[in-house]
Amino acid sequence: MQEKNGKWLGKLPSKTLEKILSGPLGSGGASTVVGPSIGEDAAIIDMGCCDLVMHVDPITEAGNRAGWLAVHVASNDIAVTGARPRWVMLTILAREGASLEEIQGIIHEAGRAASEIGAEIVGGHTEVTPGLGKTIVQATAIGYTCKGCSVPTSGAKPGDLVLQVKPAGLEGTAIIATDFRDTLEDMGIDREILDRASTFYDKISVVKEALALADRGLVTAMHDPTEGGLLGGLIEIAKASHTTLIVRASDILVTRETSIIAEALKIDPLKLISSGTLIATVPRRHAGEVDRVLGGMGVEHKFIGEVAEYSGSYLRLKAGEAYIEYNEEPMDEITRVIEKYGKG
Repeated sequence: MQEKNGKWLGKLPSKTLEKILSGPLGSGGASTVVGPSIGEDAAIIDMGCCDLVMHVDPITEAGNRAGWLAVHVASNDIAVTGARPRWVMLTILAREGASLEEIQGIIHEAGRAASEIGAEIVGGHTEVTPGLGKTIVQATAIGYTCKGCSVPTSGAKPGDLVLQVKPAGLEGTAIIATDFRDTLEDMGIDREILDRASTFYDKISVVKEALALADRGLVTAMHDPTEGGLLGGLIEIAKASHTTLIVRASDILVTRETSIIAEALKIDPLKLISSGTLIATVPRRHAGEVDRVLGGMGVEHKFIGEVAEYSGSYLRLKAGEAYIEYNEEPMDEITRVIEKYGKG
């Protein structure tokens, strides 16, 4: 993302990233099934007996919650390949002046998150970094699945249905409801709505849902939409698979809390960071089984569109009688909120 003054904020746009990835990145090798690529959530390595899956992600804002978020966010990107997260490496670059209690809190929360998904923290690095104004926590998650069983983002096929699991904007809503609570209360938003929205952090893991679908062979692709929101995630699936996704805006799941907060701030909930939402593409013959599996888990889900041959745009969003065409991931609405109201 880019500020008006030209400075970068957040994840790099795909066009910029493509240029960076175009150069040599080491020796390479036949064992690399999925390497650095736009839209892919994790690296997949053929180990002969199984597929090894790895992903790394940093958390730059969240205090003691950073450890918990780092483990869950990185593990989501393992699970959407169909692999079960098993091990986590944690790097903590603590801000200058950080207390021992603060660092212990981050590690405790990371351990709690690992226990929730059946993973283990097996190592990492911890330091207090001179000149660093805020703590950065980075998690590397590692898992594996049977040889050839992994699900790449590029697997979406024309004719597949587009599935949304859990509402859009969960993480963004939780961040805004927590960090900008005073602003929202001044706008007249009820405290009970903000209380409920703040608990959306607890919905951020998609490990159980992703593995339930992958283990039964019900999906051709899965993706964990983060920055750029649901729309960004849909575009990334389309780019990875070189298809066009046709999606009905009226069918997209959004909570009442997210809608109220987005309306008050004049932001688009579909462009709001969406960890906790899962996007998948499903062969039509599996639609009924998907409903049974997710319904049995009590998970909110909906088929919101279909995959088509690439037709000049990666996403066609039907809004009313018109279609909005997208070729690039949108800037995340969190940036707009921060620009207008400060850091919270």
